[in-house]
Amino acid sequence: MADITRRFGWRHLRGAPTAHVRHHRSGRLVHDGPGLSFWYRSLTAALSEVPVDDRELAMTFHARTSDFQDVAVQATVTYRVVDPAIAAARLDFSIDPDTGAWRGTPLEQLGSLLTETAQQHALDVLARTSLASALVDGVAAVRERIAGGLAAEPRLPATGIEVVAVRVVALRPEPEVERALRTPAREQIQQDADKATYERRAVAVERERAIAENELASQIELARREEQLVDQRGTNARREAEEHAAADAVRAGAEAARTVRLAEAEATRALRLAEAEATRKVRLAGAEAQAEREVGAARAEAQAAWLRVHADVDVSTLHALTGTRLAENLPRIDSVTVSPDVLTGLLAKLGHPDAGDEG
Repeated sequence: MADITRRFGWRHLRGAPTAHVRHHRSGRLVHDGPGLSFWYRSLTAALSEVPVDDRELAMTFHARTSDFQDVAVQATVTYRVVDPAIAAARLDFSIDPDTGAWRGTPLEQLGSLLTETAQQHALDVLARTSLASALVDGVAAVRERIAGGLAAEPRLPATGIEVVAVRVVALRPEPEVERALRTPAREQIQQDADKATYERRAVAVERERAIAENELASQIELARREEQLVDQRGTNARREAEEHAAADAVRAGAEAARTVRLAEAEATRALRLAEAEATRKVRLAGAEAQAEREVGAARAEAQAAWLRVHADVDVSTLHALTGTRLAENLPRIDSVTVSPDVLTGLLAKLGHPDAGDEG
């Protein structure tokens, strides 16, 4: 709708780029074109606004197939006004000079024209097509027939209309028929689903069996490797024990040899010490024997000399010496009691030594 502004009895129209405006004044065309902007007086102006953009017309109608089944056709027709002058002359696109609103319903007239024309061609093609064929290939056939029929329709160019595209959205039978038609398909789909389920289960069972076999094979292989590992560990342990035993034997032999060597060295040293001690003792004994021999000889020599000295001494002197020696060897006598008889006799003997010898 055009944008109209009022100013002191004048009107200003500002059109959109997608709207073709035609301005007549006193039967003469003053302004003609899309996106115009101009001043005019409402009492003398005759205005029409024709949209030149692409328009979408959605339509839904019912048809009957060759087997007497009702179907609903949903289609969309895209069209545009290619000759605004012809369209404004054939249809009422005039607008109110004060408000800019259409005085009539030109777009509804166009919609009715296009819908009736498209419906006529769709009915014609579906009347010779069975329901099953219509549901399978009817969309393409109906679209081609509607597009061809609209292109060949002489009223559209005469009205300045061009059809841009035709789209058939769907062909739907009645709900009861649709449910009946869906039943075999649903049963087939259910059977296929059940078959797929069984096959999937079979595949799953097969895969589980394969997995179980693989696990069992893995366990067997693992047990075999564990057995090999145990054997290897036993072999390694025996080898290590043998090596330890050999090392212990070598160490024991070395220790025994070292002990024997130490014992031999100790025995040799002890023997040498014993020999040296024996030699020392023998030498000491020899020296002592020699000293004793020398002492004995000296004593014998002294005794001989003593005897030689005392050989010429008289008996009384020897007695005196003997008494002196005895006195030296006697224990200490603190007091001696001499009777007069003994003293008299001793004095007599000392005074007369010869008499004693004689007696």
